[in-house]
Amino acid sequence: MRTSRKLSVALACPEGPWPHPDWPAPDDPYVERAVSLRPPPPFRVPDGVDVVVLRCAEPLGGLRELRADGVPVIVIGPHRDAETIVEVFRGGAAYLVEDDYCTCMLSSAVVGATIGHTYLSPAACAALREGARQASTQDTALERLRGQLSPRERQIMELLSTGLGAQEIGLRLRLSEKTVRNNLSNIYAKLDARGSTDAVLRWLGAASVLRI
Repeated sequence: MRTSRKLSVALACPEGPWPHPDWPAPDDPYVERAVSLRPPPPFRVPDGVDVVVLRCAEPLGGLRELRADGVPVIVIGPHRDAETIVEVFRGGAAYLVEDDYCTCMLSSAVVGATIGHTYLSPAACAALREGARQASTQDTALERLRGQLSPRERQIMELLSTGLGAQEIGLRLRLSEKTVRNNLSNIYAKLDARGSTDAVLRWLGAASVLRI
């Protein structure tokens, strides 16, 4: 994943200090600087910021109090339940479960946010899968939905659901970015999805479980 310039990040931590004082590192290939937004909320994002990282105990409440004005948001929170994760994800924000990410993952999520990809940390993905598994009528419906996709399209959706973009997916599967994007267009049509966020929710089973 590459970007033509290094990015600026705003940190909103209404309930305590930012836990990574050494991030971004001087040699971080993606993020140049991080500035703190002073409490209390509502936070207002200054000009020149590319991405906001919001760390709070109640992600949904924090999102409502954040005045991002179109700037992409990454949420860091303690919740591991599918409902909270889906609502954050549907709001257009990436979600990293506390203690389920490293600073390298955070930098990648920042870059992904700037090109429209909403990243989920591994525990967040697992929570959505578990929510789907526990739904008594979901297994058959989910398999039927996934059965519409070819083996290659399934591979692409598995990678898309981890927050990777078309370029990264292409590198993983040794495909051109154009081929990946063509596959994604076909996938969205087959899943009746409005875009990547909707497609990932349907792929992980969250759309049917939560009736969204």
